Amino acid sequence: MAQRNQIRDPNKTKTGKTRLGGLTVAQLTVLAEKEGKKKIRAKIQNRIRIVTSRPGYATPAVIATEVSE
Repeated sequence: MAQRNQIRDPNKTKTGKTRLGGLTVAQLTVLAEKEGKKKIRAKIQNRIRIVTSRPGYATPAVIATEVSE
């Protein structure tokens, strides 16, 4: 339980670990790159695989910055 006078962050568990549920693929990849522990990195990679395999997931479109003449 959080302390009575402490504001609770919905993206953290009560032990202070980050919840992976509401994060996007871009946020998860950044988090995976920062993570040092192999076990936690594997959990993040698994979450990325789950999110990308969903039927409603659309891959981000690449925006071309060059103008063809």
